[in-house]
Amino acid sequence: MDPADDPRAPRRRKWRKIRRITYCVFGVAVGVPLIAFWVAYLLLDVRSPQDVLSSLNKTVVLKYADGTELLKVPPAEGDRLFVPYAKVPSKLRDAIIATEDPTFWDNAGFDPTGIGRAFLTGVGGGSGITQQYIKKSTGDDDATIGRKLEELVLATKITQQQSKEQIFESYVNIISFGRGTFGPAAAMNAYFGRNLDDSMTWSEAAFLAGMIQSPSVHDPAVSGDAHAAKRWDYVRDKVVERGYVKGADAAAMTYPGAEIQAPSETRASRLSYDEYHVKQQVLAELEQDGFPLSRLQLGNLTVQTTLDRGAQAAARTALADRLKGEPKEFRGGLVSVDPSTGAVRAYDGGNDGVRDNAGTAHAPGSAFYPFTLAAGLRKGISPDAPVASPGRVRFLGEDFIYPDRCGKPCTLRSAMASGADTPFIGLAGKVGPDALSSTARDAGIPETIDGAPTMREKDGYLIGSGIAVGRYPLRPLDLAGAYASFADGGLRTTPHLVEKVLDEDGAVVWQHDDTAKPAFDADPDASKRIADGVTGVLQTALPDGRPAALRTGEFQHGNTADNQDGWAIGYTPQLATAVWIGSDDDRRLFDAEGAKLVGATVPADIWRAFMTQTHKSLPVRWDASSLPPVWTKPGLPIPPGMPVQQGPGS
Repeated sequence: MDPADDPRAPRRRKWRKIRRITYCVFGVAVGVPLIAFWVAYLLLDVRSPQDVLSSLNKTVVLKYADGTELLKVPPAEGDRLFVPYAKVPSKLRDAIIATEDPTFWDNAGFDPTGIGRAFLTGVGGGSGITQQYIKKSTGDDDATIGRKLEELVLATKITQQQSKEQIFESYVNIISFGRGTFGPAAAMNAYFGRNLDDSMTWSEAAFLAGMIQSPSVHDPAVSGDAHAAKRWDYVRDKVVERGYVKGADAAAMTYPGAEIQAPSETRASRLSYDEYHVKQQVLAELEQDGFPLSRLQLGNLTVQTTLDRGAQAAARTALADRLKGEPKEFRGGLVSVDPSTGAVRAYDGGNDGVRDNAGTAHAPGSAFYPFTLAAGLRKGISPDAPVASPGRVRFLGEDFIYPDRCGKPCTLRSAMASGADTPFIGLAGKVGPDALSSTARDAGIPETIDGAPTMREKDGYLIGSGIAVGRYPLRPLDLAGAYASFADGGLRTTPHLVEKVLDEDGAVVWQHDDTAKPAFDADPDASKRIADGVTGVLQTALPDGRPAALRTGEFQHGNTADNQDGWAIGYTPQLATAVWIGSDDDRRLFDAEGAKLVGATVPADIWRAFMTQTHKSLPVRWDASSLPPVWTKPGLPIPPGMPVQQGPGS
């Protein structure tokens, strides 16, 4: 038979064509990347650690929201001594490898999983030591396919050209350990005041290895010993699990908190403590956004913050003026957020030491009750319906005993105004702990703070009875952001201090992107009704008569009738502000007149002073005549036209 007459010929020709196309596509798919890889391999080179260290000698400028200078982060001169591999204590080498890259000695220099994830999702992460060195040496940490491919090429090249010892030496000398240090010698001196040598203990090695992941967050001077100890525990477990430390040596490892020195960075950089807190908070936020200090320095980048110059000055003045003359153990912090954007306009962690009171978690106590009220509103419970106000109430197996301050009849509105506790503990029982926790999270309380779950028991999962009385610690930053959801009519944003990162020419390299979303219900109108319901219960007025919302509260010291924390948290449509007053340790606090600390005194005075000053140039946004009745203390100015009901006191 003539092949041309074969009825199967058209099908065979069709399949030959498909095979040819497939071969071509496969050839392009494989060949082009291989060619690109080879070209990149020939053209790209990894910078030496000495070159990287010399290029880090650049000052990073932080600016206010209006573009004027806020402060500078100069390089820490003398803190970049190059340490040869043989001079790095073996304990520190092992602790770093166990934590950062357990397969370092055997891998090909890169993480295929991380590269594949970046290719599929555009999200990076999971890099080993070689890849981390590539990122630090290039100053490029963007989670893009192009950057990951460049990282793959350079990781392959450096692994073929250098020994693992050389790669580790390069890596450990350019990474930051925090406090302006680069390399292990500077870090050992900054944290322990000693030279780097083989006298280093396993406990010290675990601490320094733990700093690498996020040095602006894990420093105990920033986040406290509890957080730093948790990070230390993680590293300790890794070195034990991977066989670097065994037996008696493992049992002898303890968190070296007493040996860690306070940072001298504030004096070296000529920053006041409140400026230092701003700097640390901004740098920590930038690290989370992919811009560690080394990248900022390498790129000669400028950071524009969200902070308002006038609001920042008002916060400092309000805290300093009111605390003058109070007992020396009093400490204060203030955070103010723009509800519509989440931009932090004022951040003051106090000027008493390296502890940042605005970024340290404290128990909110009865200042948590607005979230309980919001949870009730979501269930359809009216703030004006009669509620019980017993002297004793039981919740999740714990008995709570408080005096009845509400009077008869008692409603959630009058309970909030009078400072009654048991009506809100009873409401927590009605809505349930899960609904209460979810409502607070929906308002903006984060899932975790520095990696630790919020509003949970120590196991990280169980919600205990403490949620009913605000026993779980939260930061003023978190509470200001969550109250901002009430201020903006049920729309939630994320509090942030960094607006954008700019290059040398002023072009935007990165910008914060956050769209407001309904907090309490997918329907914006329903979410607004809940938020407005809370605002209606918290109504007050600033001394100049401007309508506002305010909740004062406190947290008790142990089983005493006295308090260790005082709060004033409130808002207008333009600013949501949280003020905390307490001390460096948990103790009973009494003011200069001998009265126990309550939110309605020192914290509220600071809140009113700050809000009055910052609103002088702002228009009145709330129409007083349309607001529901307000509970207020005698003598507090009321805006014209606002209906008033006299509350029984605070």
